[in-house]
Amino acid sequence: MRIVLMGPPGAGKGTQAKRLMDQFQMAHLSSGDIFRAEKASGSELGKKLAEYMNAGALVPDEIVVSVMAKAITENRSGGGLLLDGFPRTVPQAQALDEQLAAAGKPLDAVAVITANDEIIVTRITGRWTCGQCGRIYHVTSLPSKTAGVCDDDGAALTQRSDDKEEVVRSRLAAYYKQTEPVIAYYRQRQANVIEVDGMQVPDAVAAQMGQALEELSGK
Repeated sequence: MRIVLMGPPGAGKGTQAKRLMDQFQMAHLSSGDIFRAEKASGSELGKKLAEYMNAGALVPDEIVVSVMAKAITENRSGGGLLLDGFPRTVPQAQALDEQLAAAGKPLDAVAVITANDEIIVTRITGRWTCGQCGRIYHVTSLPSKTAGVCDDDGAALTQRSDDKEEVVRSRLAAYYKQTEPVIAYYRQRQANVIEVDGMQVPDAVAAQMGQALEELSGK
């Protein structure tokens, strides 16, 4: 199967991507991982990408599509594809459709994990990490025994800059502005769009999404 996984930051896409990979034997193509690898490769495409990433600027659609097209065409897993973090805009979705159509491998489904904004903010802003061992805590759901201190090594816990509330809300705003229209685009094209409530426990989300995709693959 060829699936696009979508949803706002903090909705649980990373957790569900791993489960979908195992269930359907798909290669996981995460735009973030691919961008970092291409940048590190030193290729001409990677150098162009680095100019925008190092400046903290939005990467133009044509470069995003070029990087992802390269990753898709070079994938030799032999199984399905799970695209995570791409496409983020309608032009990217259109370019992806054209590429997959040319290869005779159109998308099978668009899986969307929905979530409540305020719960997302609480989820993300409550995360703290041990600067020494990397263990992750959450102030409400997984607190350390002593506030601000790692249980394992006593090191101070820190919060990532992109886990701060103003950054999280900015990321959510960008998602609704840029990415939600992509879902509408797929609906207009009568693609198979599957929506699952990400506010459920991860097992329930996985079961519901897996069942929907199993039914789809059996058609």
